[in-house]
Amino acid sequence: MVGVRMFTVREHFDETPSIKTMLFDQTMNADPGQFVMVWVPGVDEFPMSVSRLDGTCGITYQKIGDGTKALAAKRIGDKVGIRGPYGTGYTVTGSRILVVAGGAGMAPAAPLIERACRKGLAVDVVIGARTSKEVLSERRALEAGAKVHVSTDDGSRGFKGFATELASDVLAKYRFDQIYACGPERMIVSLMTMAEKHSIPMQASLERLMKCGIGICDSCALDGVHVCRDGPVFELKMLKSFGELGKTKLDHCGRKTPI
Repeated sequence: MVGVRMFTVREHFDETPSIKTMLFDQTMNADPGQFVMVWVPGVDEFPMSVSRLDGTCGITYQKIGDGTKALAAKRIGDKVGIRGPYGTGYTVTGSRILVVAGGAGMAPAAPLIERACRKGLAVDVVIGARTSKEVLSERRALEAGAKVHVSTDDGSRGFKGFATELASDVLAKYRFDQIYACGPERMIVSLMTMAEKHSIPMQASLERLMKCGIGICDSCALDGVHVCRDGPVFELKMLKSFGELGKTKLDHCGRKTPI
């Protein structure tokens, strides 16, 4: 495949019962929020956020389909095809920021948190998960120097409820210069309302079906914008222009389906 580099698996481990991280021998020049196309020969190619940067390179993923199940079977020393990085990443700005990540959204958020802390920013992080066992990258955020707030849907850890509810509480207590988000679109839409209410700029990473990664296949189109090429990170003004955000998406056949 054109542009594909073969990366060697250096480490491969469970983060939660449903999420794994794969680290490579090779490094990559990428920004937090950018993604790569991961190729498992003979199986499939699919997009993955870069979850490890600055001295190492890695991806973090959920085991949800044939491609990721094949990826999960890879062992140390095996090869994986990597194409990219692609898209626009987060811009680190301000002096105090709030990062809100739902589920696997901590994959691209973790390197953002680490980079912001190294730059001397005060960072609050809201991590949302279904249960205590699915809380992702809390230790990484704490070790970077961030203040972490955890919510779980079932109340098995931290705040009982959604990440947006906990984020609303945090926003009521502190003043932030920027909100960063990655997670389900409905979560992002709720955070957009909060950002406007508190007059805080916001950047969010959107997840859409991607087949090419370079804006050719149209599978990730959102109101005429290609998420893979023009995003996946968008600022609040652009997010507000998307009438389909949080409402509909394209399926594998290109049909518009409700979210």
